[in-house]
Amino acid sequence: MKKNAISGLKYSLLIFTMIFFVTSCGTDDGTIFDTPLPGDETGGGDTGGGTEEPVVATIVFNEAVSSSNIASASASGEVGTSVPGRVVFTSDATTQRRMYITQNISGQGDMPFNSFDLASDDLDKVLKADGSIDLDGASKKEIDFTFELPVPDISNGQIVYTFWTTRGKGDFRDITKRLALGAGTITVTVGTGANPAAEVRDFTGIKLFAPAADGTTESFFSLLNKQVYRINEGPEFRAFWDFGYYFGASGVSAGENASFASTITFDESFGFPVEGLTPGMNEDDMEEETLNTAFFALSTLDAAGFDAVMLSGDLGNIAQSSSQKITNLAVGSVIEFVDNYGKKGLIKITEIEAGFNNNDFIVFDVKIQP
Repeated sequence: MKKNAISGLKYSLLIFTMIFFVTSCGTDDGTIFDTPLPGDETGGGDTGGGTEEPVVATIVFNEAVSSSNIASASASGEVGTSVPGRVVFTSDATTQRRMYITQNISGQGDMPFNSFDLASDDLDKVLKADGSIDLDGASKKEIDFTFELPVPDISNGQIVYTFWTTRGKGDFRDITKRLALGAGTITVTVGTGANPAAEVRDFTGIKLFAPAADGTTESFFSLLNKQVYRINEGPEFRAFWDFGYYFGASGVSAGENASFASTITFDESFGFPVEGLTPGMNEDDMEEETLNTAFFALSTLDAAGFDAVMLSGDLGNIAQSSSQKITNLAVGSVIEFVDNYGKKGLIKITEIEAGFNNNDFIVFDVKIQP
């Protein structure tokens, strides 16, 4: 009987030890395997050892349960480091095909952000030509990416990262174009978080060539990334083009000489159709394709007045004209413009090689609001 009592005691102690072990290991409620969302009562927080896990700045969009959306998040950052940012987008009826990201440093304007070395996934392998992420397979419905967001070298200010997804080819300057889910922002604060006065974006020595009918000349300019484009470079870049150059020779452009025209009116202004400017019947999203407007007027400023413009506010008194082309440009001319997205700016002509041959050109500088 004594032996049986001892055996029973050992068995009871064994059961108690097993229960205690399981209970102790279960305090994380599965967070070892699952990454909780902000506000999730079952995850994160103190692990029991006195060390609290850092909160990751997270934005959430759920098409079926919009009440759970988190459209903005924030974090503090130190120059030269990076801050983790998590993006969780779940669609229901809508298919997400691309993700767009912009970065705005110290209030200097949203710029395309496509350096995906910062991602834990091999996203550089699925980068579309325009810099957006190509969402493939299951990602079309459920996205859960964590990015390491870099903190650039600024003394004080905010870096705002904006994320959204689209149903097809989108536009870095127009979140509404084929929007699927978003947009959400992650704001990283450095120092006091106070942004300096916004300066103009300044481009110099831009060179455009008279257009060729086959679209092989660099005749279009993008105010987004200060790049020049061949007209036949394809549909991925049409949203980048703001205006083009031509030299009037015949047709409706007779006598107009060196001229700029908005992308949407270029064929009509130039008088000849240029291959690659308008979408082809076999292109994706052809029925929704749009081209950019731009409005021009001769400025009362001279070259010295152009050079004196430094801050975004210096351009605030420019009024949008009704003309989407400007002709008879000359060296020293200063042109006011308002682009498709409401940004105001100035163009100063610095050189013209007159003529309509494909090696004839115009050179100019630009200042535009961020």
